[in-house]
Amino acid sequence: MSTTVNTNNTTNNAAATATGSSSADLQNQFLKLLVAQLQNQDPTNPMDNAQLTTQLAQISTLSGIENLNTTLGSISGQLTTSQSLQASTLVGHGVMIDGSGILVGADSSTTPFGVSLDNASTTTTVTIKDSTGAVVRTVDLGAQSAGVHSFSWDGTNDAGTAVAEGAYTFTMAATSASGANVVSTPLQYAAVYGVNTNATGGTELNLGLAGNITLDKVRQII
Repeated sequence: MSTTVNTNNTTNNAAATATGSSSADLQNQFLKLLVAQLQNQDPTNPMDNAQLTTQLAQISTLSGIENLNTTLGSISGQLTTSQSLQASTLVGHGVMIDGSGILVGADSSTTPFGVSLDNASTTTTVTIKDSTGAVVRTVDLGAQSAGVHSFSWDGTNDAGTAVAEGAYTFTMAATSASGANVVSTPLQYAAVYGVNTNATGGTELNLGLAGNITLDKVRQII
């Protein structure tokens, strides 16, 4: 009975002096408890070897996970830095993003527009409208392969007259050889003015009035 009491007291003292949650702290706690238990264990009821092995394996696993997390954190930081450097090369260039806007300048110059097709089409038609919703130009783009395509508009209406300066919108319609509709996503042009870091540490492109977007939203670089 005396031996048991001394064992409990020694174990409690060892546990009280070792606190923490990291693998190193747990290892220190375990070793102190192990030494205390070996010094004071009951000879008639020795420590279970299987339990000791399990505890050692758990500590080793925790240490490995901590090292893995540290390594992954370092890799993530390097990838973020690399992504920012790559994104900076886009400053001054144009990109195609999801959207249906076209801008017409005073000299009838226009921003590019585009489409992303899920499948190949045999007929592809773009309809351009002014700010009131009136159709000003309909263009047959013919057959197009699946993927991203960009086009330019000469800034004239169906009568061949230059349209007024301002903002226009467009819609796309595409069909396959069987006559079925092909899923199409309209794309608009935006200029890249800078590179930002968002609240989560990710890299974003500053597109001015078009807002900020992440790199995965860029469909094409002009």
